[in-house]
Amino acid sequence: MMRNQVANLVKQSLVVRRQCLVDARWRILPYGFAQASSGRAVDSAFSRGYAVMASRSAQLQELDRSFRSQPAGVEIWRSVANKVRLQSGVTMPVQEEHDHQDLEKRTWKNPADIVVSQYWGIMPKKIVREDGTVWPWNCFKPTDVHLTDLSIDLSKHHKPESIVDKIALWTVKSLRVPTDIFFQKRYGCRAMMLETVAAVPGMVGGMLLHLKSLRRFEQSGGWIKALLEEAENERMHLMTFMEVAKPAWYERALVIAVQGIFFNAYFLLYLASPRMAHRIVGYLEEEAIYSYTSYLEEIDRGHLPNVPAPAIAIDYWRLPKDATIRDVVAIVRADEAHHRDVNHFAADIKKHGMELREAPAPLEYH
Repeated sequence: MMRNQVANLVKQSLVVRRQCLVDARWRILPYGFAQASSGRAVDSAFSRGYAVMASRSAQLQELDRSFRSQPAGVEIWRSVANKVRLQSGVTMPVQEEHDHQDLEKRTWKNPADIVVSQYWGIMPKKIVREDGTVWPWNCFKPTDVHLTDLSIDLSKHHKPESIVDKIALWTVKSLRVPTDIFFQKRYGCRAMMLETVAAVPGMVGGMLLHLKSLRRFEQSGGWIKALLEEAENERMHLMTFMEVAKPAWYERALVIAVQGIFFNAYFLLYLASPRMAHRIVGYLEEEAIYSYTSYLEEIDRGHLPNVPAPAIAIDYWRLPKDATIRDVVAIVRADEAHHRDVNHFAADIKKHGMELREAPAPLEYH
């Protein structure tokens, strides 16, 4: 009797599938099992097969309760469902078969992930390095690695010419004073705090340019992407230094306070004067170069340990396997020099009364 009930339920589900699914794919969420067991039973039963949608009726819920109590209930469902599918003449596309074969080889942290992925059609692909090892990062792919030019001139400085430039420079210099007092020679923590601030301007600028582009129905000249790339690069700096300097609770609290104040202040400043906003960031990056240079000097003098580079830094910048934290700091300093140039360039564009979109954005300038 159980097998007949399951067969009827599968037939009903096939009808629902043909009627409701536009793409006719076999990644359908079995409502009853997902609701009753959070996908655990589904994981073991359907990771090698397919999932079938069932009606959300009282009959289905009652069947689930009696069905799961049987020792071989899940196996019965799988075998009957497969038989009904073949008898109905419904076949799975070739690509779908490959997807299921690939699914069998995956290792899922959460059993429910299989159900959700099948339902929405999102099948994460297995990414490997050149040596065949599994790519461990979800935050970026091998195609997103950052190849930085270390030969960039680190000594360049924009001499303030107008009152806007002078205000921007004085603002940055005044912000450096409390930073020096608080962190002193703790360059790891200093770098971590610096990156929590440095990742904000690119995101704010990119967001406001994005909204402006939507309002005015015009292109951005690539500047949205350029500024968001800058923000992402600064965030990866933070992810790297998080592995080196573990922040204390009061430092985390300071980050929250500083981020809240700086984000809103920079947001309002960018609305009022994009030129001054970019000039301030350019001077901030100059100070960052100075700070990382001091960091390198402390490592070279032996005052700070030259520990192995974090694994995320090795993959992100394509560093050698034996790279050290000194290599990381040197390449981060070069990144800051590129951000310095981009923001001073943007400020100069605004200085001449032009829109950013009128000058090509320095995409992939790193």
